Amino acid sequence: MNPNVLSDMLEAMQTAQQNAQNAAQQVSTGRRVNNPGDDPAAVAALVMNNAQSSQDAQFQTNIGDLQSKYQAADSVMNSATQLLTSAISLGTQGATGTLSDANRQQIASQVAGLQQQLLSLANTSFQGTYLFSGTDVTTQPFTADASQPSGVTYNGNSSVTTVQISMGQSLQTNLPGNQVFTSASGNAFAALNDLQNALQSNSGIAAANTEVQNAFNQINNQRVFYGNSLSQLQSTETFLNQDTVNLTTQQNTLIGADLTQAISTLSQAQTAEQASVSATAQILNLPTLLSYLK
Repeated sequence: MNPNVLSDMLEAMQTAQQNAQNAAQQVSTGRRVNNPGDDPAAVAALVMNNAQSSQDAQFQTNIGDLQSKYQAADSVMNSATQLLTSAISLGTQGATGTLSDANRQQIASQVAGLQQQLLSLANTSFQGTYLFSGTDVTTQPFTADASQPSGVTYNGNSSVTTVQISMGQSLQTNLPGNQVFTSASGNAFAALNDLQNALQSNSGIAAANTEVQNAFNQINNQRVFYGNSLSQLQSTETFLNQDTVNLTTQQNTLIGADLTQAISTLSQAQTAEQASVSATAQILNLPTLLSYLK
């Protein structure tokens, strides 16, 4: 008779219990790897997978923030071009030779009102920061200043920032206000100021209207930046969404349990455990192993 039969039986029972516990854990968690020792290579790959997933999640957050900011800025610039279109129409109307001076004064007042609306648009804030102050986002970009030819002073700067939206890909986050509204290629505030003065004096109205048209073109050209950037964000977001799906699939491959196999293993392990207990009890000629342990 094997003198170590009891020891062997206990070892077999412990092995069966461990196998049952492992299988039960796989069934409950849906994971094949629940501890680093289960599969060190899979765990190492999982660490890299999780790092990439976290990075993608941050990129997606950056994209969402940029999309909202771009859309807000583009909406402001769209309103500005509509405002300048109204100014051009008023200037054309004011250049009509049959208008009285009083009528031209009324039109000049409407242009002055458009200039105030433009000032409000250029000072738009988004989520607590100004859209058109450059990188000085807590400073109101424009203030009315009658001493300036444009009728305003720009208080921001000409700097821009960038944010990463994927590996090796970054986008500019802003357009400075002096590039959009007071550029030498088309100064919207100066143009409206000159149009107002021209209407009041009934002199140089056509030239002032040309200035307004140039300002319209400048803002419209700057809007292209937001249109192109929004398209780029959409393309990158699509890529990141697919990468997220791929990483999830890879994660499941690395540590996911085959539930059918795990359930079968659990059943077999439980059967083996019961058999070990029964066999040990029979060898000891006891009703149960528990009686022996007592």
